[in-house]
Amino acid sequence: MVQLSGSCDERFLAVRRAFEANFERGLDVGASVAVYLDGEPVVDLWGGFLDESRQEPWLEDTIINVWSTTKTMTALCALMLADAGELDFAAPVARYWPEFADAGKEAVEVRHLMGHTAGLPGWSEPMAVEDLYDWEKATSLLAAQEPWWPPGSASGYHAVTQGYLVGEVVRRVSGRSVGKFFAEEIAGPLGADFYIGTPPEADERVALVIPPENMPSLADLPGDSLVVRTLGNPPLDGASSWSIPWRRAEIPAGGGHGNARSVAAVHSVIACGGEARGVRLLSGEGCERIFEEQSNGTDLVLGVPVRFGMGFGLSGEMVPAGPRTYFWGGWGGSLVIADLDTRLCVAYVMNRMESGLVGDDRGASVVLAAAAAMA
Repeated sequence: MVQLSGSCDERFLAVRRAFEANFERGLDVGASVAVYLDGEPVVDLWGGFLDESRQEPWLEDTIINVWSTTKTMTALCALMLADAGELDFAAPVARYWPEFADAGKEAVEVRHLMGHTAGLPGWSEPMAVEDLYDWEKATSLLAAQEPWWPPGSASGYHAVTQGYLVGEVVRRVSGRSVGKFFAEEIAGPLGADFYIGTPPEADERVALVIPPENMPSLADLPGDSLVVRTLGNPPLDGASSWSIPWRRAEIPAGGGHGNARSVAAVHSVIACGGEARGVRLLSGEGCERIFEEQSNGTDLVLGVPVRFGMGFGLSGEMVPAGPRTYFWGGWGGSLVIADLDTRLCVAYVMNRMESGLVGDDRGASVVLAAAAAMA
């Protein structure tokens, strides 16, 4: 039996049981789960170990690379700027980033970046992992690049590029890098232990992901396929996140570090209409922008049906849920989902990665348990 720590309201004991079951089935090594209701924590649990040898315990303040759950934080930065009237999602990207108009992209709108429909899911030029640490190179190449399909016509998951695209717009509008904007405007006011660009003082609390055991090989696909061009350049594996340069860099689509508590603490504010625990990030209208559908169909990269709103996945075939529910998760299994009707937010973060890009049963089980408790 795994020893869990933390707290769990009696109403949500099913969440605790689902979380325990993940360990008992050998699916988790170390993980955390958090549930917020009406802006307050009702579940805050953690357990297991930092390493496969199960020597070092996962602690209350352990944080880890959450991969694409980071995108939700980057999207929130853009939503806040739009809510403040400083950013227009319907405006051409080039209004804020003039160089972006190159290669026929003068009509690409900010909303296309937010909804993965810009046609820039990867780089056309060869990229190494180390190039992700060079903000100027990563963004300049995208600014000069021709879209791979007509922007706005379909979604194709911008797995790594979305963070640079939206992040550069945030930088041009606010005068601050996306990591600094997030720290000053979101994490700081909320006291959320989440970073886009993790500082040295947090290093002793950082766990390393355990890479997937059975990664599908891109070598089996044609080299010119959209999937290979998107996910294979640069070539990433779980261990890419182990390095200090990765940790320090602002990689706003996949390099954020946090735990379930910090992820849920941020998104609980949106779940409550933009304000929780005395902190307001968005107006009610600003929250509703999330539900403006940008695409609805089979994603060109993921190959599964996805309904994208403004920066988030929306309820649909992929995640059947309430009409005002949004979600996204990270490679390997991390997940956050929030329902503005029930004011519920659930987050799950772990170290043992599964190979899929669209989640797995571990996060889904705690989400379903939390939803059942609300019935």
